[in-house]
Amino acid sequence: MPVHGFAAPQANDVLKTYADIAQAGYEDSLHTAQALQVSISKLISEPTDTNLKAARDAWIAARVPYQQTEVYRFGNSLVDDWEGKVNAWPLDEGLIDYVATDSYGAESDENPLYTANVIANAKLQLNGEELDATTIDKALLQKLHEAEEVEANVATGYHAIEFLLWGQDLNGTHPGAGNRPATDFDTKNCTGGHCDRRAQYLQAATELLIDDLQDMANSWKAEGDARKALLAKGDKDGLATILTGMGSLSYGELAGERTKLGLMLHDPEEEHDCFSDNTHWSHFYDAKGIQNVYLGEYTRVDGNTVKGPSLSDLIKAADPALDTELRGKLDTTQNAAQAMVDAAAKGHTFDVLIAANNDSGNKLVQTFVDGLVAQTQSLEKAVKIVGSGDISIEGSDSLDNPSAVQ
Repeated sequence: MPVHGFAAPQANDVLKTYADIAQAGYEDSLHTAQALQVSISKLISEPTDTNLKAARDAWIAARVPYQQTEVYRFGNSLVDDWEGKVNAWPLDEGLIDYVATDSYGAESDENPLYTANVIANAKLQLNGEELDATTIDKALLQKLHEAEEVEANVATGYHAIEFLLWGQDLNGTHPGAGNRPATDFDTKNCTGGHCDRRAQYLQAATELLIDDLQDMANSWKAEGDARKALLAKGDKDGLATILTGMGSLSYGELAGERTKLGLMLHDPEEEHDCFSDNTHWSHFYDAKGIQNVYLGEYTRVDGNTVKGPSLSDLIKAADPALDTELRGKLDTTQNAAQAMVDAAAKGHTFDVLIAANNDSGNKLVQTFVDGLVAQTQSLEKAVKIVGSGDISIEGSDSLDNPSAVQ
């Protein structure tokens, strides 16, 4: 029934738009990962500085659609269970390749594979048994991923590829990203050792990323498991799924674990895209994904738009003032994210902004956190308006219990 002169859409139509945006976002993620694979193949066949830069640019481009899909985590268990294969972080990069031990260290009480360096070693000890790593392929990486039940053993996904393209960022909270040379992939003029195995790892990780993204894109098609699981929940629980994902990404994950924690500790090791210094864009597009879902609108990589009945339409019909409030807060957050992007363009990337002595930079980051927290509070109001019952929004000690953060 129309309220305040605005006809509300059917909840099922809102769920369909949400699923359509998911399908488009994962398809775009797949296509940009395939473009990344082409650039990586060229880098490996011709390991020049130009080709290394092209591969890095392709990796950054691939992050744009993927980050906008992260709002589909939390409420959708199928997505949340899958996500660790493609976007797990932070990682103990010594599992994969050589590291600067003066800053990274040589061992860890928590991780027996802290400096296993699979690229340099064809034999590894895994769970007390010898693992044959002579051939670096997708199957090996899957065995290594979260090996020994250590979450920091990230062997697959975007961040493993990022590390291989950039290498460690040894600049701390000063300007500068990782600086791996192209010759680390040059078997005729090899630096870093084992250039053939490094190339194998990079190729296998990219192939596996494409496989995983293909699975998720298929899962949101008309007969896909993720879409069917969402629609089977019905209107009330389906809308709760949307709001759970929006609220949890907004609050506990993005405001807390990915932003406030690093700011509190002034620690670049807590930076999401820590090797490439691309965190400002990752945060921007994470926040953009939340806004996309609320507005029921997503702009694809090719410029086309996926749009339909939205959560905003539902809220507007029931409480126009709350819809205006939410739209305004989402815009405020996006403006705060843009301010970090603008700072990065001047050399003040996220790791520089969170430095202990950078008051103005800290303020920029805190403004982003404040925007995310404020929009989450408005999202909690929306839960009551659309009758979705109670939802469980992920928290973070950095926001909820700061004294526990060390």
